[in-house]
Amino acid sequence: MNLLDTLFRQEYGRFSALLIRQFNDFDLAEDALQDSYTDALATWPIRGIPQNPAGWLLQIARNKAIDRLRKQKRQIQLGPQHDALISNESEIQDIEAIPDERLRLILTCCHPAINLESQVALTLRMVGGMQTPEIARAFLVPEPTMAQRIVRAKKKIREAGIPFALPEESWFDNRLNAVLVVIYLIFNEGYSASSGDGPIRETLCDEAISLARSLVELVDERCPSSLYGLLALMLISDARRSARVDAKGDIVLLDDQDRGLWNWEQIEEAMPFVDRSLSNGPDSFGIQAAISALHSQRSSTLTDWNQIVALYGVLNHLSPSPVIELNQAVALGMAKGFDVGLARIESLAENELLEGYSPFFAARADFRFKTGNVVGACEDYEQALKLSGNEAERRFFARRLSDCVE
Repeated sequence: MNLLDTLFRQEYGRFSALLIRQFNDFDLAEDALQDSYTDALATWPIRGIPQNPAGWLLQIARNKAIDRLRKQKRQIQLGPQHDALISNESEIQDIEAIPDERLRLILTCCHPAINLESQVALTLRMVGGMQTPEIARAFLVPEPTMAQRIVRAKKKIREAGIPFALPEESWFDNRLNAVLVVIYLIFNEGYSASSGDGPIRETLCDEAISLARSLVELVDERCPSSLYGLLALMLISDARRSARVDAKGDIVLLDDQDRGLWNWEQIEEAMPFVDRSLSNGPDSFGIQAAISALHSQRSSTLTDWNQIVALYGVLNHLSPSPVIELNQAVALGMAKGFDVGLARIESLAENELLEGYSPFFAARADFRFKTGNVVGACEDYEQALKLSGNEAERRFFARRLSDCVE
């Protein structure tokens, strides 16, 4: 990915939040940002990269938004605190001096008047900068369905006059769940990229962790156990980043990773958050963090698979999901034997939500291979290969398929 693409993806959430704060128009912000990207794509190769590329992009986006409003003969009303920072005549010099409005944007997108699925989809689009196909894959739904959710959410905000503002304390009760799901899905798309060349999008992982840290600071002493659990889960998972791919960019499975490459300081930082997340009883994010912590021993031989099976059982009780059941089946196979795990995986085969889920076929292929069903393993790896949109993941499935054939 070149500098422009990297920078645009990295700053998309900040820039869209700022533009929405100024113009109070989601579509206008998106269109203006796309215009700035198009201009950069056309001019940077000819004139060179600006000295302040992020400031250039934001300035052009703001100018494009104003131009669009003028063409529509609409009155321009800018927030005074930002108008002083960004003038129409001068280029932005200090991008860091501009307030970060992303949390305000998340809370606006997560207004209770919008249904939860649309809240999450809109925030992933506007804050995470994820494209509609990516979000659709994250939710395991068709792309047109996801596109409609995003359109409906924007329409609801516009028609209901939902303000771009930090809500009163009541937001803590009626918006927190959606906010945490949003942050988790942003991280999950970064940790296991659904498309592209590599399996990891570091920018999304970093952004999700940064948003969670900011949210912890925002709610301060009112911080709920679920937020601590989410932060712990992301910190532990992200700590393995350097070991998850080899020098060629190919995926390295957990048991094969060089644990010396893990960020142990980050894992140690997360452990107190795991304890805090479970202090008031089981919570879905806290349970996932505990599972991740059990996987994060200095040696893979120390992994307590029986406890992981039990924790997945609790997690499925709290948040029933075929994906959780699949993960529990894999853990069961590691704890009780591959035949036992395969039987549990096979019991999930008729679930419609797993029909387009490549990890299901990859897991079943692995257990079929280990139990001697090479033909079945090949069929499943072929299906996983067809369903995957990530190039590194496709290479991994292709290698496994090759091993089956040999």
